Amino acid sequence: MSECNVTLALAKLMIAAAWADNLVSIEEINCLKDLLFRLPEMTAKDWDQLEIYLDMPVDKAERDRLAIELQSCIKSRSDQERALAAIDSMANADGTLTPQELQTVAEVREILAGSGNGFSGIFGRFTGHSLQRRARSLEGAPNREHYMDDFVRNKIYYAVSRRLELDGSSMDIPDAEMRKLSLAGGLMARVAYVDHKVQTAEFDSIARAIRDHWRTSDVQSALVAEIAVSEIGKGMDYYRLTREFFESTTEEERVRFLDVLFAVAVSDGKASNFEVEEIRTITIGLKLTHQQFIDAKMSLPEGLR
Repeated sequence: MSECNVTLALAKLMIAAAWADNLVSIEEINCLKDLLFRLPEMTAKDWDQLEIYLDMPVDKAERDRLAIELQSCIKSRSDQERALAAIDSMANADGTLTPQELQTVAEVREILAGSGNGFSGIFGRFTGHSLQRRARSLEGAPNREHYMDDFVRNKIYYAVSRRLELDGSSMDIPDAEMRKLSLAGGLMARVAYVDHKVQTAEFDSIARAIRDHWRTSDVQSALVAEIAVSEIGKGMDYYRLTREFFESTTEEERVRFLDVLFAVAVSDGKASNFEVEEIRTITIGLKLTHQQFIDAKMSLPEGLR
């Protein structure tokens, strides 16, 4: 295995290609983050390295350097396979590919497989197609202007905020914490809804976790739980939900949150295999390790896991 990180080198070049015209909108940045966040083997430490490239434009000279860096990483068949797996992960995000996109992906795969010339240009086309497809998947949000960004990025927060506004009330917590608890509610609801229904005990567990961790009232906790459970069955964007929660929490918070997810899983009895696997998937999405997942699972009484 080569010493350099193929997936990380690929991700850097994807970002550089997006900056080719020196202008990337906020939503394009968010779409790019969504795509990169799904790359296999991308760790929290890797993600930190990408932030500097997402922060400001990448010029041609640096883009060429990153292309050479990726080429130098691909030294073996296993390196090629990791890069190709990453390309497939991005290419298959958010729907089917058009014939033009399929051709571009095929060209990217050919270049990766041969480690030949043309990295910058073809990756620019691939990144452009990927961003357009990701943006199309987020279309259809109602034009509520002031709330548009929240509707797309954190639908539970959007719905809670609108409900509180209509009721003329508010939560006595900072806005950032309200956003975080909304994301947490969505992930808890994801575990509870794995069998396409949410038991009363699971709903109560979600509300209780929100109340205990954010010191909200019983009524407010129930409101967030109600909206989270309602939204989770409407095709919620799991990728952005997971990424936004990752970016708003520390590793310590995410590790503790695994205990919360397992508490939801066992609230109606023994955790099912489907619930455990859902938590495993969330663990990977939150860039936590398999050992951290096992530690959280083993903290449950033996008869419940």
